[in-house]
Amino acid sequence: MTTGVFLALLGAALAAGFSCAGSAIGVGIAGQAGAGVVAEDPDKFSKVLILQLLPGTQGIYGLVVAFMAFVKIQLFGDVLALSDAAGWVVFAGCMPMAIAGLISAIFQGKAAAAGIAMTAKRPEASGKGIIFAAMVETYALLALVISILAIFIPDLTAIA
Repeated sequence: MTTGVFLALLGAALAAGFSCAGSAIGVGIAGQAGAGVVAEDPDKFSKVLILQLLPGTQGIYGLVVAFMAFVKIQLFGDVLALSDAAGWVVFAGCMPMAIAGLISAIFQGKAAAAGIAMTAKRPEASGKGIIFAAMVETYALLALVISILAIFIPDLTAIA
């Protein structure tokens, strides 16, 4: 394995790992808030569950970026012999999702927890809580787009 391939795989692992870690934290924050609400009123479970699940999407985005990096370096076939520079390109392309996935999932969990508290007091306002939490999602989606473009646009075989 070349250093370039190692760097590309490290970037993919960080994109998936950090995004999944952020999602676990965010879902946990929202789940703690949700458990209290559902303990008091089990009928609010479905509304609370939707809010709790929202921070989990960043983990999915991180896995998508990692898989796309694997495809780009042909991990499932004859792996490209990447130069160090090409490996750094893939690594750098994975970093927007790694960083934004970690941070946005945690803050989305906090926004979802606030939405859950709002749902506890006013169940009819749960849709507004979803919108508040979904606004944080926007930045994870932007990072996903940038990571995909940064991984797929360069011709890695042309990078010395």
